[in-house]
Amino acid sequence: MSEAKTISGQDARRAVRNVSVLMLASIVSKGALYVWQIILSVLLGPTEYGIYGTVGGMMVTAASVASFGMGLIVIRDVAREPEKAGKYWTAMLFTQTALALFAYIGMNGFASGYSETVRAFAALAGINLFIDLFGNMGYDLLLAQERMAATSLVEIAHIALRIALALFALAAGWGLLGVYGAAIVSGILRSIALVGLNLRAGIRPQFPFDQLVAKPLIINSAPLALSAFLTLAYNHSDKLLTTGILSETITGYLTAAFVINFGLIELFSTSVLVAAYPLLARYYDEGRNPLFGFIIEKLALYMVLVGLPMALGISILADKIIVPLLGEAYEPSAGILRLLIWFTAITIFGNVFTKGMLIQNRQRRLLLIRAVSLALNIALTALLLFNWGDPRGAVAASIVGEILVVALLLLSFRALGWQPGHIASSAIRVLCIAVPTALVMLALRDQFIALPLFGGLGVYIGGVVLVRVLSSEDWDLIYRLASTLPGAALLLRFWKRDVELSW
Repeated sequence: MSEAKTISGQDARRAVRNVSVLMLASIVSKGALYVWQIILSVLLGPTEYGIYGTVGGMMVTAASVASFGMGLIVIRDVAREPEKAGKYWTAMLFTQTALALFAYIGMNGFASGYSETVRAFAALAGINLFIDLFGNMGYDLLLAQERMAATSLVEIAHIALRIALALFALAAGWGLLGVYGAAIVSGILRSIALVGLNLRAGIRPQFPFDQLVAKPLIINSAPLALSAFLTLAYNHSDKLLTTGILSETITGYLTAAFVINFGLIELFSTSVLVAAYPLLARYYDEGRNPLFGFIIEKLALYMVLVGLPMALGISILADKIIVPLLGEAYEPSAGILRLLIWFTAITIFGNVFTKGMLIQNRQRRLLLIRAVSLALNIALTALLLFNWGDPRGAVAASIVGEILVVALLLLSFRALGWQPGHIASSAIRVLCIAVPTALVMLALRDQFIALPLFGGLGVYIGGVVLVRVLSSEDWDLIYRLASTLPGAALLLRFWKRDVELSW
């Protein structure tokens, strides 16, 4: 690796530690949550689960208005200037509280076009906009301080409590009312814990309200907030339109597939990018450091390597996944998942460039990209749902929209050290490996699910090595990062490379 592209030992260990902690926390907390979502879908049935999915789509879209995209700006700026953490906290308190009220009113106004049941649960669920506000502020400030272990423990405890309370409520016969009540109670305790951790670290809101901090925060966050709103509206428009055009039961099938899709994005994309975000922000250096583009390139390659086999395996084996997990009642979800997983693979690749452009402060370009894709997605979704009467039309529209997003991101992203030719070359090699991988999975498809999965994975890994998808520089970097992991001494006994481990 050239001198200009050398990561310091301290930063490398910190990055690997942060990724490891967040990945582990995601596996535990998000894994538990997704198992819970699967259980919940079975307990509620397609119709009630469709209501849950519809309200959930409204809720997360409204939450993007309440947060106003400030979290990523705060993480970026406080990572650079920790002494301003209290001023940023005060700015968020004032602005986000007002925005949460606006979002709550808007969410309930939008829900007025749906059934009475959906309207009632939307009003109840929206209370969490105010509760989560304080917890999310605390979470963002802790991430800026790179206190990943603390935030991860709180998130794990929050999910465990939320599931336990919801199970108790369902056992008591409270249905969806109990599920939303559990979310409110657990959300209150999460906010108390995250705010408390910041207070113990000596971080407190600094009064009076500092306009010199708040004004650029609002200005820089505004395009990001609108972009986040458009992104979430884009991601959830299929459920919202399906409920309105088809039925809540059909939305239940779509929601079940969406939960699997969302879980994979959180595990393989979001956790990695959130952990790498402070590191990328420090190395950006107003575009003068080629290491920024170099890290973006390696993250993009990681997403290609992970996304393609994931999409192939789940697409080919969708029916073997859905029916054993959710039962015969959700069999129609398999056809939806078979398409939706390709949306997932495209999304996790595009997310790398979204984060990169955020660090470059190019929120306005992201806003334009999302606005164009949302308009296309809504138009296609409505057209296909009306003409096909099938939720797969909504998924097809989402895939077309996401392809457009990634194409525009690639055309827009520029950075010193970023070499798109390397990614293109690796992607072509990966696509060549995909053919024999898919053939093996299809040949073993009727066998026990472990056989096609591990058979295809073996062919894929072997192909990655044989056709040299990873360059010598890539392997050197992986070797260096592996050397910083817990228990690396055992790994390095068997894996030897001629690399000086300065970190």
